[in-house]
Amino acid sequence: MEVRSLESSDREWADALVAQHFGSPRVVSRGRLHDTAALPALIAFQEDVPVGLLMYRVEGDECELVVLVSERPREGIAIALVHALVEHLRVSGCARAWLVTTNDNFGARSFYESLGWRLAAVHHGAVTRARELKPEIPVFGENGVAIEDELEYEFDVSRITRAST
Repeated sequence: MEVRSLESSDREWADALVAQHFGSPRVVSRGRLHDTAALPALIAFQEDVPVGLLMYRVEGDECELVVLVSERPREGIAIALVHALVEHLRVSGCARAWLVTTNDNFGARSFYESLGWRLAAVHHGAVTRARELKPEIPVFGENGVAIEDELEYEFDVSRITRAST
């Protein structure tokens, strides 16, 4: 598997993938509407075929992981993308990585916790407010669970050394 920065020639594929998984090229987190077409990204390839995407936003010494999509679940694609992001952040001096998922997304919660990310905050009712920015956010998610809260996970990049990545 190869992971590299998204290039302009990859953008059409990336935009379509985000729209397929998020209902549009817009993503909301912590009251902020992201236009994913403007975000930097990492892309994963297997045999020259794009199979995963991670989009992020750096502000100061923090980085928000905004989008993570794997076209082939349970093949290590998402893990490779997250590890590549953490290494990029470590080298560039970012101290903290963070992300938001929703209360219904049990798979994401388990995934990030297995990689050492910790739950930093629960923002009760945040998805109701997010729908004001992005009305296409569904009311119900996985297993019919009402989507109501944003869960914020964080990873302390500053504790990573080159040998441990």
